Amino acid sequence: MTSLRFGAFLPPIHPLGESPTWWLRHDLDFMAHLDRLGFDEAWIGEHHSTGRDLIASPEIFIAAAAERTTRIRLGTGMTSLPYHHPLWVADRMVMLDHLTQGRVMLGVGPGSLPSDVAMIGMTPTESRELLETHLDVIQRLLAGESVTTTVGSHTLVDATLQLRPFTEPCFEIAVAATASPTGARLAGSRGVSLISLGATMSQDGFDALAYHWGIATERAAHAGRPAPDRATWRLVTNVHVAETREQAYRDVEFGLRDWVRHLNDNAATPGLALPDGSTRELIEFVNESGLGAIGTADDVRRQIQRMVDQSGGFGTVLLLAHDWAGPTAKWRSWELVARQVAPHFQGSGTTHAQASHDARARILARREEASIAAGAALEHMNRKYADEVAGGA
Repeated sequence: MTSLRFGAFLPPIHPLGESPTWWLRHDLDFMAHLDRLGFDEAWIGEHHSTGRDLIASPEIFIAAAAERTTRIRLGTGMTSLPYHHPLWVADRMVMLDHLTQGRVMLGVGPGSLPSDVAMIGMTPTESRELLETHLDVIQRLLAGESVTTTVGSHTLVDATLQLRPFTEPCFEIAVAATASPTGARLAGSRGVSLISLGATMSQDGFDALAYHWGIATERAAHAGRPAPDRATWRLVTNVHVAETREQAYRDVEFGLRDWVRHLNDNAATPGLALPDGSTRELIEFVNESGLGAIGTADDVRRQIQRMVDQSGGFGTVLLLAHDWAGPTAKWRSWELVARQVAPHFQGSGTTHAQASHDARARILARREEASIAAGAALEHMNRKYADEVAGGA
């Protein structure tokens, strides 16, 4: 199995009626926590209307998070391209690439919340149609072209970037996908990475995983591009881990029902239908439907293996950074993922977890031989000392 990278996808979705200042500071501290735990990357959302999704500018957040971290890569997840002038998006990302010395990634999408897009007089259909044209302009600018064109309500006249990216030849660009083929088609035709946000959010999204990769491969061939690399494919899922299932179930009493209500009120994910029941009923739904895993590290390992089997293989598992549990239990969950889940999917050929078990097995297999050798060494040294005493040394 190919070694998996592990990361976070932070929308965020925080409780209503609480201090946004506290939660934004919490999110920055959380980035530092992930960095210390060894997570590979984190993607930061852009939202504008719900009162819960508090980050309006992932670029500003990334600039602050980069100063609190040392190695974790930070991506916009996703920059809603149709909302912005493509020249300024490209220019800001190049600046971030320099500020982070190559730790930034650009994730793009059409905008996920209908309430956001409505405030700028646009429909979800229009935003999806504009996504590809905006991405085309950004890629041309990042390649060093001078661009004259009109995209939506934005005009460019001999537009060029004043700086080249820090990363050679450019930082990574990724496009979001849920259940429709739009994201997979763009990933293939534009030669960018794919993030399957809807990988386990609905049965349709899960069933479409292998289909989406086929679309990306076919569109790449049609555009005359190299076949996409599965190592660049990211799948998103939802988990909460504790030492026991009972503890995990108690932990999510904090915010699981609130999270479900938020998605039912605001999300526009095709095929998503979350029940409105007790917390225990919702836990059972999450675990039985495959939407995620609430339980022990074993439960989460099974969830990730299920994604590997269904997709045919991918490069990075992104865990949604939700508030199902309170801050202390939430941070503990991420620690358990780093300690007890990730090692089972990481390593070349043999996973890190298996390597440690193999080392113990080798010791046990040689235990009798080693015991005999240790006894012989002890007897030898006793004789040597006795000979030294007898010889007056």
